[in-house]
Amino acid sequence: MEPVTLTTERLTLRPFRPSDADAVHAACQDPDIQRWTTVPSPYERAHAEDLTGRICAEHWRDDITYDFAVVTKRDGVLVGAMGLVRLAQLRTAEHQAELGYWTVREHRRRGYTGEAARAVIEWAFTRLGVERLEWCAETGNEGSRAVALGAGFRMEGTDRARIVHQGTRRDAWRGSLLPSDWGLPSTTPYLPAEVPDQVPAV
Repeated sequence: MEPVTLTTERLTLRPFRPSDADAVHAACQDPDIQRWTTVPSPYERAHAEDLTGRICAEHWRDDITYDFAVVTKRDGVLVGAMGLVRLAQLRTAEHQAELGYWTVREHRRRGYTGEAARAVIEWAFTRLGVERLEWCAETGNEGSRAVALGAGFRMEGTDRARIVHQGTRRDAWRGSLLPSDWGLPSTTPYLPAEVPDQVPAV
């Protein structure tokens, strides 16, 4: 897929560039980003150079992951990263993808991540044909959960041992968002399960 650029009131979401390496390297020194995301730890400059100069471009070209640098419109400062991972089913009838993100420490609690997430979600539903969008974060990542809830994700439960982080399997929260949650149509009709008033005893 050809890379795209999205805009919001305050932000530009664009493909990463090699010139972003310094900002990405600085952001990923944050212990919280290393603790709660999949970035390497320790995070070296070579990691940032590889991400911004090769990996992200390959992801777009191969139609695997759509990585966005989230920068302010006014001065182009990097405030975060937003990624939409195409699950294998996106090319089949399931049409599913997963949203992930991190925010630069100095720019948290300003609503930037939620604003960027809503732009990517709308793009996923209206341009990519995504019919189920997932969010997943290690149990305890309250910041990521707050962004997901603010975007309309519905929490579906806790998956045991879903995430491997620093050599240890960890439980993860999981949520989903459907086009209908945003008042958008979906190509495939949705038939929710009927939930009984009482669960029968066994």
